[in-house]
Amino acid sequence: MAKLDTAALNQLFTQARTRNGWSDQPIPEAVLRELYDLVKFGPTAANTTPARFVFVQSPEAKARLAALSSGSNGPKILQAPVTVIVGYDLDFPETLDKLFPNAPGAKNWFGDPVAKEVGALRNSSLQGGYFILAARALGLDVGPMSGFDNAGVDKEFFAGTNIKSNFIASIGYGTEEGLFPRNPRLDFEEAARII
Repeated sequence: MAKLDTAALNQLFTQARTRNGWSDQPIPEAVLRELYDLVKFGPTAANTTPARFVFVQSPEAKARLAALSSGSNGPKILQAPVTVIVGYDLDFPETLDKLFPNAPGAKNWFGDPVAKEVGALRNSSLQGGYFILAARALGLDVGPMSGFDNAGVDKEFFAGTNIKSNFIASIGYGTEEGLFPRNPRLDFEEAARII
């Protein structure tokens, strides 16, 4: 596997910014589908892929989601062309016969409800990270958010399912509006060690 060039690394990491302001340029459905088709290849434990994505695009749906957000997140949701609800499906074991066929009966590994929820949250969070990088790879800006009413979002957008919300992220073509100076990051010695 070859190392990505500096321009690609800049786009994905070092020059990418969390956006708070958005242009009115729409995101075509084909791009949303292309985005998911990249995300689905990110690795998860036993290929569980528990993340479920709701692309909130219509004005009516954006208003419903914005009403369940906190602080300044509502206006961001209303302005962005799309905000994605990244959820996790607690019924993910039912897909394992299809997704992990080399281990028949793998769904039985997740009989404990606590372990199942931990696994679903953990692996959907991985997929959420892949989502951010895939969006950037396609030239989209991203503004992830956690300030919202999870129970309210679950009731409004996942009623009748066993899916729970993890986090939300606006995507689109960002502007400089509300862009904060880049915050510091921890140095290697502060966050990592080699043993």
